[in-house]
Amino acid sequence: MLLRYLKSYIYNSVAELRYIKDVLGLADKIKNLSKIYTYARNFLYLGRGYNYPTALEGALKLKEISYIHAEGYPAAEMKHGPIALVDSEMPTVVIAPTDSLYDKIISNVRQVKARGGTVVAIITKGNDAMKDIADHCLEVPDVPECLTPLVVSVPLQLLAYYIAINKDRNVDQPRNLAKSVTVE
Repeated sequence: MLLRYLKSYIYNSVAELRYIKDVLGLADKIKNLSKIYTYARNFLYLGRGYNYPTALEGALKLKEISYIHAEGYPAAEMKHGPIALVDSEMPTVVIAPTDSLYDKIISNVRQVKARGGTVVAIITKGNDAMKDIADHCLEVPDVPECLTPLVVSVPLQLLAYYIAINKDRNVDQPRNLAKSVTVE
């Protein structure tokens, strides 16, 4: 019985990935948003649960192709370091889908805003509460919690891409990077 349920859950969850193409519809909005942040010198990326590694990946992509310092950090640990750096000059990208950790991420966003920080939030479509707090919101489709990293990765990659393009960086051949690591 449990195995049947799990198979059904996995099948239905994977079917939700069809919504990734909808996220590509954000490209123009992200392109315009990127113009605001092209000259930022530092970025902070925050995520919780499944989306902490996604925050790390978003920061890495920005760093690799735009040459802007970016740090991914677990939102739960924000008060242990990164909060000291938050100001109006350092944008914070927050991965904030409506999930089991949503109330906690709202608290993190409020802490950033209380210190004068600007927030770009990646939110679940229809999440009006975050729109009242964050400076900019990018809406992604509602998918099962375990699949949110796949959906929110697209706007993170597009943001890094457009910022790099605005800075006239060669996104196809970033400096000092190889397509595969063959030598340590």
